[in-house]
Amino acid sequence: MRRRGPGLRLRITLLTTALVAVVSVVLLFLGWTLVGRVFDSSPSFPAGSQVTVDGVNVDVAVLTEALTAAARADLLRAGLIAFACMVVAAAVLAWTFTGRVLKPLHDVTGAARRLSAESLGSRLRLEGPRDEVAELADTFDAMLDRLEAAFDSQRRFVANASHELRTPLSVVRTELDVTLSDPDADVEELRRMAGVVRAAGERAEQLVSALLLLARTDGAGLAVREPVDLSAVVESAWKAVRAEAEARNLRTVFRCAPALAVGDPALLERIAGNLLENAVRHNHVGGWIETVVETGPQWSVLRVSSSGQLIPPDRVEELFEPFRRGVKDRTSQSGTGLGLSIVRAAVAAHGGFAQAVAVPTGGLSVTVHLPAAPR
Repeated sequence: MRRRGPGLRLRITLLTTALVAVVSVVLLFLGWTLVGRVFDSSPSFPAGSQVTVDGVNVDVAVLTEALTAAARADLLRAGLIAFACMVVAAAVLAWTFTGRVLKPLHDVTGAARRLSAESLGSRLRLEGPRDEVAELADTFDAMLDRLEAAFDSQRRFVANASHELRTPLSVVRTELDVTLSDPDADVEELRRMAGVVRAAGERAEQLVSALLLLARTDGAGLAVREPVDLSAVVESAWKAVRAEAEARNLRTVFRCAPALAVGDPALLERIAGNLLENAVRHNHVGGWIETVVETGPQWSVLRVSSSGQLIPPDRVEELFEPFRRGVKDRTSQSGTGLGLSIVRAAVAAHGGFAQAVAVPTGGLSVTVHLPAAPR
């Protein structure tokens, strides 16, 4: 483990004390020098002059040297005492005031050490002057807000995923228990049970595949980047849901001009496929679907609009959350509930963005902006 040096409080105290000591030494040296110059600049007497001190005749030069040495000794003695007092006072004051100044930093450190998934709700909310320390505390609080939101989102996602995976497993277990408890079960009953189990297994497989795709695209980069024609992607994705749309007697309009986007062909087809699947499965019999592909200088745009249930505008954003199927109960529709979540994650991986608006007469319009390929 790497050894850590002295703390910030101790370093600031030592630095302040050292600065005070250096300044005190300089002042003491200047005073010592000035005392000598004062005596040197005193009036001069002829050589050999004597003065009487306490009844004793003393040479003027000797007396001057003695007075200079005594004055310097007194100054040095008093200066050293003052120097020691200044250094001690500087150390005590620096240690005290530094502790008070750095107290918010200790609060931030203590909060970080206590931080866990269960204590993300605590905040510093530092009061006082808006200085650098307060800015650090505010930044720390903002980081906790983002972490708390991410953990809450993760908890909901795990809970919903567990519920979705548990549903087909419960169906399988129930069918097996019912069939095995019937000693007179014939071939027809076994075939019926096998069909139900197969359907539940397919649903679980679809959900796991969707979860893996969402995990692979959410916040990840692209392995492949190449020009892709969105109109060709839409045409390929439509083939997978065309039969279902015809069975529901949906009216379709396609206005797809050639539009090149830069990205992964497989993910772009998944984006178009999810949008078209949602447009078909969340539609009503005899409804309509309109698909538009167009290009611009910066973005290639794919828009899929469809009729359907009436969606409040303030709840449109919720549809991009995992396991949302319309605005009714989570299990009120077929599918995995990850379609739009995968769309947003895949579009973000391409460097684009997705938006949705509610159709006033009922339904949803989703617009995807993807980086256009250079012409």
